[in-house]
Amino acid sequence: MKKYLALMMAVCLSFTMVACGNGKEAESSASDELPFEISEEPITIGGEESAEAEEEEENVEGKYRSELTNEWIDEELKDQRPVAVMVDNEIKALPHMGVNSADIVYEMVNSTLNGRITRMMCIVKDYNNIQYIGNVRSARPTNLLITPEYNAILIHDGGPFYINDFLARDWNNNLSGGFARISNGKSYEYTEYATAEDYSAGGKSYKSILNRINDAKIDVEYNEYYPGKHFEFNSKDTGLDDDKKAVTAETIKLPFPHNESTLYYNDDTKLYEYHEYAHRAGDGFSSKQTGPHVDPLDDDNVLSFKNLIIYSAVMNQLDQNGYMIYNVIGSGNNGYYITDGKAVPITWSKASENELTVFKNKETGEDIKLNTGKTYIAIVPEDAWEELIIE
Repeated sequence: MKKYLALMMAVCLSFTMVACGNGKEAESSASDELPFEISEEPITIGGEESAEAEEEEENVEGKYRSELTNEWIDEELKDQRPVAVMVDNEIKALPHMGVNSADIVYEMVNSTLNGRITRMMCIVKDYNNIQYIGNVRSARPTNLLITPEYNAILIHDGGPFYINDFLARDWNNNLSGGFARISNGKSYEYTEYATAEDYSAGGKSYKSILNRINDAKIDVEYNEYYPGKHFEFNSKDTGLDDDKKAVTAETIKLPFPHNESTLYYNDDTKLYEYHEYAHRAGDGFSSKQTGPHVDPLDDDNVLSFKNLIIYSAVMNQLDQNGYMIYNVIGSGNNGYYITDGKAVPITWSKASENELTVFKNKETGEDIKLNTGKTYIAIVPEDAWEELIIE
């Protein structure tokens, strides 16, 4: 651009010098053709367009950008609180139903026994459009430290007495037990599902999520305890290649020995696909229980995510039964934000029970921004952090 501008200035100067000479020279020069073309496009000095020159995104009629995924969703959902559904992650509970409809999925250790088996907590905004989700199982104290960050209503099937004090907090709302029992060929403990509509079977009736919320006189819409939007999003898909600390992240193996949770990057879809229990293949389980995590309510598509957040926290065992709690209030320097095949180190901090966990780029100190799409968040026990594999 600078060379082009200098050339233009030289041309203008030559015209000025000719015009100041005798008329014959001026007449001769005016009849000559220039040996190059002059662009009619405006010249930009400085090389970068100003922020004012960027076109603002047009609104989509009847839609708004979801605060959980940044995707366009029905505007009627704008003030609706999400639910946080506790989903059993034992192999006998697979395949899950409705989990692919979750906006954000947390995975964390549920017990210090059984190889540190994990459980999922699915944050769902548009729960009225999910046929059913589950199966639903019990909660742990850590779940009630996370749900306030979304002003989410916890859906679970009981839990140890350790959760009672947390359930009593003004900012925590929950629905426990009594969800639909849906026949699925599994034993009784793996048949409980939260449903979008009232459900009847075997002479019993079960109410929908929304009717349960209304009956419990719980706020359907965001209330005074809503801390605001959890994440900021990039205006367009933004990779991490320019971050000097970025590393290749096409396979992520979590240090969850019972489940062997692993995420594989699909370069065609630009998404991470969730797998677990691959090591149990051939043990008498179906293909829908080992390897890719599929959802029969989503045409057996694999559970996939645009963003991954993985961080570590101290895990404390509460008794000999394996009940535990993560110390997620405080701060830590072990973490990664992962998207588009790359990972960057992050830090995390959470000031109190009902405040947001803040994730920052470890190098720059800036809050991380997510790309549009679903997010997977894993909390890894600090004593197992070195076993995390990213390659």
